[in-house]
Amino acid sequence: MLEFLLGSETAQLLAMDSWGGALWRGLLATLQIAVGGYGLGILIGIAGAFGKLYGGPVLRDLLELYTTIVRAVPELVLILLLYYAGNSLINLVLGQFGVGPMEISGLVAGIYVIGIVQGAYTTEVIRGAINAIPAGQIEAARAFGMPAMKVLRRITLPAMLPYALPGLANLWLIATKDTALLSIVGFSELTLATKQAAGATKSYFTFYTVAALIYLSVTIISMRGIRWLEKRSRRGLPALGG
Repeated sequence: MLEFLLGSETAQLLAMDSWGGALWRGLLATLQIAVGGYGLGILIGIAGAFGKLYGGPVLRDLLELYTTIVRAVPELVLILLLYYAGNSLINLVLGQFGVGPMEISGLVAGIYVIGIVQGAYTTEVIRGAINAIPAGQIEAARAFGMPAMKVLRRITLPAMLPYALPGLANLWLIATKDTALLSIVGFSELTLATKQAAGATKSYFTFYTVAALIYLSVTIISMRGIRWLEKRSRRGLPALGG
């Protein structure tokens, strides 16, 4: 079937025992980094948003500095800085405790780099979503004597989700594309696998077209899931524009 659609030569190039297998492994690495980095970014974003809203002046200033720097510096520069400087800093700290240099895997480094970048944007998305919650909901929970963590779990997070989802959805799509920047530091994700396949076979148009279609497929599938989440999160709320 693949030979009929693409031709025998192209089908052989994209076979799983040829360069198709390399692209598949690159896609899996891309999704691992995107999911891991996005999840880390959400954790940082929740902590950062609550720190900005309810923390002391020093904490708020530090978080403001973090979000400003990350959003101001180009992501490629940040990735290079965090990837190389981060490894050096970790080994420097370990050296103070008498621990020898540690080689951090590309997967772990990629997740923390994407997570730190995502965390700055997620902080602002969640902060804005929390501010959009009608103040009476949280005041009522406090009036009933709910502990702070219960207010967070039962009121704040569920109520802010409809307001945060559009921004968080965009950040997920950005995370899947930002993984391509890790090819600069030599991590073998989909973009680097595509570049290697195209360079070895000289079939640049074929492999870069296939890579573009893979990224497009990930986006389409993600958008379907996002729409489902948005629909569920808005249950019981007025229809948009209604």
